[in-house]
Amino acid sequence: MSDVLEQLLAGSSADTVTWFVPGRIEVLGKHTDYAGGRSLLAAVDAGHTLTATARTDRVLCVRSEGMDGAVLLDLAAPGARAEGSDGHWGGYVRTVADRLEANFPGTLRGADITITSTLPRAAGMSSSSALVVGLALVLIDLSGIAAEESFRAQITTTEQLGEYLGTVENGQSFGDLEGHRGVGTFGGSEDHIGMLCAVPDALVQYSFCPVRHERTIPFGPELALVVAVSGVEAEKTGAALEDYNRVSLAVTEILHRWHRDSGREDPTLADAVRGGPAAVSRLQALTAADDHLRGRLTQFLDESERLVPGAALALEEGDLTEFGHLVDESQAGAERGLRNQVPETVDLQRLARELGAHAASAFGAGFGGSVWALVPADGAEEFGRRWLESYRAAHPLRDAATVTVTRPGGAARRLP
Repeated sequence: MSDVLEQLLAGSSADTVTWFVPGRIEVLGKHTDYAGGRSLLAAVDAGHTLTATARTDRVLCVRSEGMDGAVLLDLAAPGARAEGSDGHWGGYVRTVADRLEANFPGTLRGADITITSTLPRAAGMSSSSALVVGLALVLIDLSGIAAEESFRAQITTTEQLGEYLGTVENGQSFGDLEGHRGVGTFGGSEDHIGMLCAVPDALVQYSFCPVRHERTIPFGPELALVVAVSGVEAEKTGAALEDYNRVSLAVTEILHRWHRDSGREDPTLADAVRGGPAAVSRLQALTAADDHLRGRLTQFLDESERLVPGAALALEEGDLTEFGHLVDESQAGAERGLRNQVPETVDLQRLARELGAHAASAFGAGFGGSVWALVPADGAEEFGRRWLESYRAAHPLRDAATVTVTRPGGAARRLP
């Protein structure tokens, strides 16, 4: 099957297009992408399916399974509030449509869009970013935007498409494609890359800002991933949005101090870290008096520079013991440095290890969400049953918690 960009460039002459966009598991790479760091990623076999049918006017009418009503947006009035947009999902529709209209004026076609999903909402598998990616793909495909010279001049690889869609969500510019209103999160493009560049039966290692593929690690048939959804929604709205952005804004503050002290203009924290033999010690000195910034810097250095590449190598070599130890360190860094874990995700990770998982870690934005566990495939269902039973015994109010067994799946794709 051709990759996502090839599918878009090939075009579709139909007035109805359908795309599937998977959720993703961040195996490692906690809050590293927007800082220019590394992540180890996999797609899952659950996701959003979006079908768009062209209209004769320039109105978007979007309906989502499980959501009341529809979101209506007049493309002839960019920036206007979408009708029916109460709740965060309507804001995502407006964000994607406004950005595409701003970057490729007059090209968007009106459409009726329906969304169905097998992806748990606010479970840390990035259902929100999957919505951004899915809406963008069906609109780009239906409107022929990939044929526009302004698109082809800026986006020549699927990785660049993922990076662009990351800026659609966070509101930043991408090359000559000027930024526009985002959704309010100061994130990067890890989720979008995981969804667009995943490889079936493998994990992929990427670095970011710009996006670079570093390694593909086969995931053997003897292994399975069990994902436990904690029942604590990993929202990016309200107070949770402030918590999420506090983690990313710490990187901004560290980089600001580095710029002022060094006179350099490194665009990311990863660039600053690689800015010379004394760069790390200088960054540590600049954050020494601030416990929050010091912990954030330590977590980034460990996660991006040591744990991600080390864990990828261990998995590639079949050293599951070492892999598990490195993943445990990543979890500890999230608890101490990011401070984005809740008691439920902490307990899920520790229970998984006590029950014999090769490795386990919380993933996603944090402040709720899910934990993955790596286990033998032939005992995965039984492991999941015991894991959920132990978790509910410890947290009886979290009766909405669930577990699912999965394997690394394929990237987003157009459906017949």
